[in-house]
Formats: sequence, C-alpha cells, structure tokens
Amino acid sequence: MKKSRLLLGLIIFVLLIAGGCSNSSNKGKVEVHKTENPNAEEVLKLDPESDIFQFNGVIYQTGIDWVEELTLTKDEQVGEIKTKNETDTNFEDEMSNKLPVGAKIYSVKEKEEIGGPILLVELEGKLYKYYGLVEG
Repeated sequence: MKKSRLLLGLIIFVLLIAGGCSNSSNKGKVEVHKTENPNAEEVLKLDPESDIFQFNGVIYQTGIDWVEELTLTKDEQVGEIKTKNETDTNFEDEMSNKLPVGAKIYSVKEKEEIGGPILLVELEGKLYKYYGLVEG
C-alpha cells in the first residue's frame, strides 16, 4: 500500500512539473506563417536601380544572371505597360518604373522547361527577359 501511494505521488508530481513547464498561452493554437511575394517597395529598397514591372500581382525584374543566360522564344502577347511610376513604390498591374508605356509583354514558349515565371518585353525590336519574383 505504501509503495503504491509513493508511486502515485511520484506520478502526480511528475505530471505537475511537466504541466508547469508547458507554454499554456499557446495551448490549442496553431501558428500559421504566411509567405507573400515581394512587392515593388521591397525590391526597390534592396536595389533602387532595379528595372521592374507588375503583372497579375507579381513583380517582374530584369537583369537576373541565370535568366539572361536562357534561350527563350516569344509566345503570345499577354499585356502591355500602361503606366509608368518613377516616383514611388505603389505599383499596380501593367505598371513599370523604367519601361515606357506601350511596351508589349509576352509569355514564353518554354514555360514547362524553365520552371519559373518569366515574361518577355519587346522594346524597339529587342526582347528583354523579366523574372517573376514569387515565394514558394
């Protein structure tokens, strides 16, 4: 009888110690970390000279070394630059900080092979490669 009371007391003591060490304010709560794509402000803060535009809620940037090395083929026109914003970082779709209004935006034929969002912009007969800055 004495041994079982001692064992029961020891179990209760261990449970009380373990319960006291837990973080009771987080019991039953699940932490969710939301990852978002970078916006124009974040990109331009890192590099104020970045050449960017926004399309379908994603910021696209040119001058990325590995993208420049790709051989890409222009596919369908998906949009064009409608506004230019050189003064602040509040961007909207089809807005650029350096490309002129009217520059045509194209998809690429090699979508499946490249594994990332890349668009081409045609300007004065030349194609420029822009990579979509997405988290994932």
